[in-house]
Amino acid sequence: MKHIKILSLILIGLITLNCESKNSKNNTEDIQELQNVSEVQITKEDPNLDQYETAYFASGCFWCVEAIFESVKGIQEVVSGYSGGNQPNPNYEKVSSGTTDYAEAVKIYYDPKVISFNDLVIIFFGSHDPTTLNRQGPDFGTQYRSIAFYKNDSEKKIIQNYINLLEKERIFSKPITTEVKKFTKFYPAEAYHQNYESLHPDNSYIQNVSIPRIKKFKNKFPNYLK
Repeated sequence: MKHIKILSLILIGLITLNCESKNSKNNTEDIQELQNVSEVQITKEDPNLDQYETAYFASGCFWCVEAIFESVKGIQEVVSGYSGGNQPNPNYEKVSSGTTDYAEAVKIYYDPKVISFNDLVIIFFGSHDPTTLNRQGPDFGTQYRSIAFYKNDSEKKIIQNYINLLEKERIFSKPITTEVKKFTKFYPAEAYHQNYESLHPDNSYIQNVSIPRIKKFKNKFPNYLK
């Protein structure tokens, strides 16, 4: 996430910031890394990105999803955040509890002259398992559910038509559980979540979950890569 401006607010105490903290964290080094964090950074989006189209998807831990879409040509920026809920001002602590309606999601700024919304939908369904309800890989809970957001009827039709095609061709052995949901609002996640995969390559979750998922995507869709 190259175009994000950061404002720091010092907090008293410690915060939890790892996608694996709820379900699969047991690495001593990772825990120590979390304990060393003493500030929250608020994400500010670059207004210069307003010239591009936007799209929103949720398909598991946003560290992985952000990195996948960042590798796609025609995409100018990807922001990790929260969408799909109704309560105001969600944050990582609330969302990761699994008690809100929000999902970890990404906001994608893309150039429609280079890549279409239809292409983004293909990438979305091809880069995660849309048949696992409220789960993606080792991460489980409603915050990890699969959602394809639409902003207008045209986008809704594109998403639904592609789901129909996947089901007709029986691409997946189980029913698709992806929600097709009207987009309402996106809240950028805390700045320490942005670009997490590239900034923390030695993190155990990145090594064991994110990188294999990203490599699988790149092998499957080489023509979409930058």
